Amino acid sequence: MSAIDGLPPLREVIARHGLSAKKALGQNFLLDLNLTAKIARAAGDLTQCDVLEVGPGPGGLTRGLLAEGARHVLAVEKDPRCLPALAEIAEAYPGRLSVVNADALGLDVSAHLTPPIKIVANLPYNVGTELLVRWLTPSVWPPVWQSLTLMFQREVAERIVAVPGSKAYGRLALLAQWRCDAKIVMELPPEAFTPPPKVRSAVVNLVARATPRFEADPKVLERVVAAGFNQRRKMLRASLKSLAPDIEDRLRAAGIDPTDRAETVDLERFCALARSLG
Repeated sequence: MSAIDGLPPLREVIARHGLSAKKALGQNFLLDLNLTAKIARAAGDLTQCDVLEVGPGPGGLTRGLLAEGARHVLAVEKDPRCLPALAEIAEAYPGRLSVVNADALGLDVSAHLTPPIKIVANLPYNVGTELLVRWLTPSVWPPVWQSLTLMFQREVAERIVAVPGSKAYGRLALLAQWRCDAKIVMELPPEAFTPPPKVRSAVVNLVARATPRFEADPKVLERVVAAGFNQRRKMLRASLKSLAPDIEDRLRAAGIDPTDRAETVDLERFCALARSLG
Protein backbone atom coordinates (compact mmCIF):
# COMPACT_ATOMS: atom_id res chain seq x y z
CA MET A 1 0.00 0.00 0.00
CA SER A 2 1.45 3.36 -1.01
CA ALA A 3 -1.69 5.30 -1.84
CA ILE A 4 -2.41 6.80 1.60
CA ASP A 5 -0.72 10.05 0.60
CA GLY A 6 0.74 9.99 -2.90
CA LEU A 7 4.29 9.61 -1.56
CA PRO A 8 6.50 6.76 -2.85
CA PRO A 9 6.41 3.26 -1.30
CA LEU A 10 8.70 2.93 1.72
CA ARG A 11 10.98 0.38 0.05
CA GLU A 12 11.67 2.94 -2.65
CA VAL A 13 12.30 5.65 -0.04
CA ILE A 14 14.72 3.42 1.86
CA ALA A 15 16.60 2.43 -1.30
CA ARG A 16 16.84 6.03 -2.54
CA HIS A 17 18.20 7.34 0.76
CA GLY A 18 20.38 4.30 1.59
CA LEU A 19 18.58 3.65 4.87
CA SER A 20 19.76 0.25 6.02
CA ALA A 21 18.51 -0.42 9.57
CA LYS A 22 21.20 -0.12 12.26
CA LYS A 23 21.18 -2.73 15.01
CA ALA A 24 23.03 -0.34 17.33
CA LEU A 25 20.04 2.03 17.15
CA GLY A 26 17.49 -0.73 17.73
CA GLN A 27 16.06 -0.15 14.25
CA ASN A 28 13.59 -2.47 12.53
CA PHE A 29 11.64 -0.67 9.84
CA LEU A 30 7.93 -1.40 9.38
CA LEU A 31 7.29 -0.98 5.65
CA ASP A 32 3.66 -2.05 5.22
CA LEU A 33 1.62 1.15 5.19
CA ASN A 34 -1.54 -0.88 5.85
CA LEU A 35 -0.02 -1.84 9.19
CA THR A 36 1.27 1.63 10.06
CA ALA A 37 -2.17 3.09 9.35
CA LYS A 38 -3.73 0.40 11.55
CA ILE A 39 -1.38 1.34 14.42
CA ALA A 40 -2.31 5.01 13.97
CA ARG A 41 -6.01 4.11 14.15
CA ALA A 42 -5.40 2.11 17.35
CA ALA A 43 -4.55 5.42 19.04
CA GLY A 44 -8.12 6.65 18.47
CA ASP A 45 -9.20 10.00 17.06
CA LEU A 46 -6.09 12.07 16.34
CA THR A 47 -7.73 15.04 14.63
CA GLN A 48 -7.71 17.25 17.73
CA CYS A 49 -4.34 16.03 19.08
CA ASP A 50 -0.64 16.68 18.82
CA VAL A 51 1.22 13.39 18.50
CA LEU A 52 4.73 12.59 19.71
CA GLU A 53 6.48 9.89 17.68
CA VAL A 54 9.86 8.54 18.77
CA GLY A 55 12.08 6.75 16.26
CA PRO A 56 10.15 7.36 13.03
CA GLY A 57 12.95 6.01 10.81
CA PRO A 58 11.93 6.45 7.15
CA GLY A 59 8.47 7.62 8.27
CA GLY A 60 6.02 4.77 7.72
CA LEU A 61 4.11 5.35 10.95
CA THR A 62 4.55 9.12 10.54
CA ARG A 63 2.66 8.91 7.27
CA GLY A 64 -0.04 6.80 8.90
CA LEU A 65 -0.50 9.33 11.70
CA LEU A 66 -0.75 12.26 9.30
CA ALA A 67 -3.06 10.39 6.91
CA GLU A 68 -5.33 9.56 9.87
CA GLY A 69 -5.66 13.28 10.55
CA ALA A 70 -3.24 14.03 13.40
CA ARG A 71 -3.34 17.77 14.08
CA HIS A 72 0.45 17.93 14.37
CA VAL A 73 3.18 15.30 14.66
CA LEU A 74 6.50 15.85 16.44
CA ALA A 75 8.90 13.16 15.22
CA VAL A 76 12.06 12.70 17.29
CA GLU A 77 14.72 10.85 15.30
CA LYS A 78 18.26 10.17 16.52
CA ASP A 79 19.58 8.90 13.16
CA PRO A 80 20.47 11.85 10.87
CA ARG A 81 20.32 9.55 7.81
CA CYS A 82 16.51 9.51 8.13
CA LEU A 83 16.07 13.29 8.07
CA PRO A 84 15.86 13.76 4.27
CA ALA A 85 13.09 11.12 4.00
CA LEU A 86 11.18 12.77 6.86
CA ALA A 87 11.64 16.19 5.22
CA GLU A 88 9.83 14.87 2.14
CA ILE A 89 6.86 13.89 4.34
CA ALA A 90 6.88 17.31 6.01
CA GLU A 91 6.72 18.91 2.55
CA ALA A 92 3.70 16.76 1.65
CA TYR A 93 1.91 17.82 4.87
CA PRO A 94 2.72 21.54 5.20
CA GLY A 95 2.78 22.78 8.79
CA ARG A 96 1.75 19.42 10.31
CA LEU A 97 5.08 17.64 10.84
CA SER A 98 8.06 18.84 12.88
CA VAL A 99 11.21 16.73 12.97
CA VAL A 100 13.81 16.97 15.74
CA ASN A 101 17.17 15.23 15.34
CA ALA A 102 17.82 14.22 18.94
CA ASP A 103 17.94 11.38 21.45
CA ALA A 104 14.45 11.13 22.96
CA LEU A 105 15.94 10.16 26.33
CA GLY A 106 17.56 13.57 26.64
CA LEU A 107 14.91 15.79 25.09
CA ASP A 108 12.22 17.85 26.81
CA VAL A 109 9.41 17.81 24.26
CA SER A 110 6.92 19.89 26.25
CA ALA A 111 7.82 23.12 24.43
CA HIS A 112 7.09 21.49 21.07
CA LEU A 113 3.63 20.08 21.81
CA THR A 114 0.20 21.54 22.57
CA PRO A 115 -2.35 19.47 24.56
CA PRO A 116 -4.21 17.28 24.08
CA ILE A 117 -1.23 15.02 23.37
CA LYS A 118 -0.98 11.36 22.38
CA ILE A 119 2.24 9.37 22.07
CA VAL A 120 2.37 6.84 19.23
CA ALA A 121 5.60 5.06 18.32
CA ASN A 122 7.31 1.97 17.02
CA LEU A 123 9.90 2.37 19.75
CA PRO A 124 13.53 1.43 19.17
CA TYR A 125 13.98 -1.87 21.02
CA ASN A 126 16.98 -0.64 23.01
CA VAL A 127 15.19 2.28 24.72
CA GLY A 128 11.52 1.29 24.64
CA THR A 129 11.10 0.16 28.24
CA GLU A 130 13.06 3.09 29.66
CA LEU A 131 10.93 5.59 27.75
CA LEU A 132 7.73 3.87 28.90
CA VAL A 133 8.78 4.02 32.55
CA ARG A 134 9.58 7.74 32.21
CA TRP A 135 6.17 8.45 30.67
CA LEU A 136 4.46 6.50 33.47
CA THR A 137 6.32 8.28 36.28
CA PRO A 138 6.00 12.05 35.77
CA SER A 139 6.23 14.31 38.82
CA VAL A 140 2.55 15.26 38.42
CA TRP A 141 -0.41 13.03 37.54
CA PRO A 142 -2.44 13.07 35.35
CA PRO A 143 0.36 13.42 32.78
CA VAL A 144 0.52 15.76 29.80
CA TRP A 145 -0.38 12.86 27.48
CA GLN A 146 -3.79 11.23 27.13
CA SER A 147 -2.64 7.86 25.81
CA LEU A 148 0.38 5.83 24.72
CA THR A 149 0.15 3.52 21.71
CA LEU A 150 3.51 1.79 21.55
CA MET A 151 5.11 -1.13 19.80
CA PHE A 152 7.38 -3.43 21.82
CA GLN A 153 8.79 -6.90 21.62
CA ARG A 154 5.82 -9.12 22.48
CA GLU A 155 7.55 -10.28 25.68
CA VAL A 156 7.63 -6.66 26.94
CA ALA A 157 4.01 -6.08 25.89
CA GLU A 158 2.97 -9.16 27.87
CA ARG A 159 4.78 -7.83 30.94
CA ILE A 160 2.78 -4.58 30.71
CA VAL A 161 -0.63 -6.32 30.73
CA ALA A 162 0.29 -9.31 32.95
CA VAL A 163 -1.94 -10.49 35.81
CA PRO A 164 -0.89 -11.76 39.27
CA GLY A 165 0.35 -15.32 39.27
CA SER A 166 1.59 -15.24 35.69
CA LYS A 167 5.24 -15.57 34.74
CA ALA A 168 5.28 -12.10 33.13
CA TYR A 169 3.78 -10.32 36.18
CA GLY A 170 6.14 -7.86 37.83
CA ARG A 171 7.10 -4.23 38.34
CA LEU A 172 6.18 -3.12 34.82
CA ALA A 173 2.64 -4.53 35.08
CA LEU A 174 2.06 -2.82 38.43
CA LEU A 175 3.51 0.50 37.27
CA ALA A 176 1.41 0.54 34.08
CA GLN A 177 -1.85 -0.75 35.54
CA TRP A 178 -1.78 1.48 38.62
CA ARG A 179 -2.26 4.63 36.55
CA CYS A 180 -3.48 3.39 33.16
CA ASP A 181 -5.90 1.06 31.42
CA ALA A 182 -3.61 -1.13 29.34
CA LYS A 183 -4.31 -3.67 26.60
CA ILE A 184 -2.56 -5.31 23.66
CA VAL A 185 -4.27 -4.14 20.46
CA MET A 186 -2.10 -5.73 17.73
CA GLU A 187 0.52 -8.42 17.22
CA LEU A 188 3.00 -8.43 14.36
CA PRO A 189 5.21 -11.24 13.04
CA PRO A 190 8.96 -10.75 12.43
CA GLU A 191 8.46 -10.76 8.65
CA ALA A 192 6.50 -7.49 8.87
CA PHE A 193 9.81 -5.71 9.50
CA THR A 194 13.03 -5.01 7.63
CA PRO A 195 15.26 -6.57 8.82
CA PRO A 196 13.06 -9.18 10.53
CA PRO A 197 13.76 -9.26 14.30
CA LYS A 198 14.16 -12.60 16.05
CA VAL A 199 10.99 -12.00 18.10
CA ARG A 200 7.33 -11.17 17.54
CA SER A 201 6.15 -7.65 18.28
CA ALA A 202 2.97 -6.26 19.80
CA VAL A 203 1.30 -2.87 20.09
CA VAL A 204 0.06 -1.81 23.54
CA ASN A 205 -2.45 0.95 24.15
CA LEU A 206 -2.30 2.64 27.56
CA VAL A 207 -4.92 5.24 28.44
CA ALA A 208 -4.07 7.51 31.37
CA ARG A 209 -6.56 7.39 34.25
CA ALA A 210 -7.51 10.72 35.86
CA THR A 211 -6.40 9.26 39.22
CA PRO A 212 -4.47 6.08 40.09
CA ARG A 213 -6.53 2.94 40.51
CA PHE A 214 -5.77 2.80 44.26
CA GLU A 215 -4.36 5.44 46.59
CA ALA A 216 -0.62 5.22 47.32
CA ASP A 217 2.45 7.42 47.41
CA PRO A 218 4.33 6.76 44.13
CA LYS A 219 7.79 6.64 45.70
CA VAL A 220 6.69 4.33 48.53
CA LEU A 221 4.85 2.03 46.13
CA GLU A 222 7.88 1.83 43.85
CA ARG A 223 10.11 1.00 46.82
CA VAL A 224 7.78 -1.78 47.99
CA VAL A 225 7.36 -3.27 44.52
CA ALA A 226 11.08 -3.05 43.76
CA ALA A 227 12.02 -4.80 47.02
CA GLY A 228 9.42 -7.51 46.44
CA PHE A 229 10.38 -8.30 42.84
CA ASN A 230 14.14 -7.86 43.15
CA GLN A 231 14.06 -11.12 45.10
CA ARG A 232 10.90 -12.58 43.60
CA ARG A 233 11.62 -16.16 44.73
CA LYS A 234 11.73 -15.08 48.38
CA MET A 235 8.72 -14.81 50.66
CA LEU A 236 7.69 -11.21 51.20
CA ARG A 237 8.45 -11.31 54.92
CA ALA A 238 12.10 -11.82 53.88
CA SER A 239 12.32 -9.61 50.79
CA LEU A 240 10.58 -6.67 52.52
CA LYS A 241 12.08 -6.98 56.01
CA SER A 242 14.34 -3.95 55.45
CA LEU A 243 11.28 -1.70 54.97
CA ALA A 244 9.92 -1.97 58.54
CA PRO A 245 10.73 -3.98 61.68
CA ASP A 246 7.08 -5.06 61.96
CA ILE A 247 6.71 -5.95 58.28
CA GLU A 248 4.82 -9.18 58.98
CA ASP A 249 2.08 -7.30 60.85
CA ARG A 250 1.87 -4.73 58.07
CA LEU A 251 1.64 -7.45 55.44
CA ARG A 252 -1.25 -9.12 57.27
CA ALA A 253 -3.02 -5.78 57.72
CA ALA A 254 -2.82 -5.28 53.92
CA GLY A 255 -4.36 -8.70 53.33
CA ILE A 256 -1.06 -10.32 52.36
CA ASP A 257 0.21 -13.58 53.87
CA PRO A 258 3.84 -12.98 54.96
CA THR A 259 4.78 -16.24 53.20
CA ASP A 260 3.39 -15.00 49.86
CA ARG A 261 5.75 -14.13 47.03
CA ALA A 262 5.49 -10.85 45.13
CA GLU A 263 4.20 -12.45 41.93
CA THR A 264 0.99 -13.58 43.67
CA VAL A 265 0.05 -10.19 45.17
CA ASP A 266 -2.32 -7.93 43.25
CA LEU A 267 -2.05 -4.17 42.80
CA GLU A 268 -4.71 -3.31 45.39
CA ARG A 269 -2.83 -5.09 48.18
CA PHE A 270 0.54 -3.64 47.16
CA CYS A 271 -1.07 -0.18 47.39
CA ALA A 272 -2.55 -1.00 50.82
CA LEU A 273 0.93 -2.02 52.02
CA ALA A 274 2.46 1.14 50.56
CA ARG A 275 -0.09 3.26 52.44
CA SER A 276 0.80 1.58 55.71
CA LEU A 277 4.49 2.24 55.09
CA GLY A 278 3.99 5.81 53.89
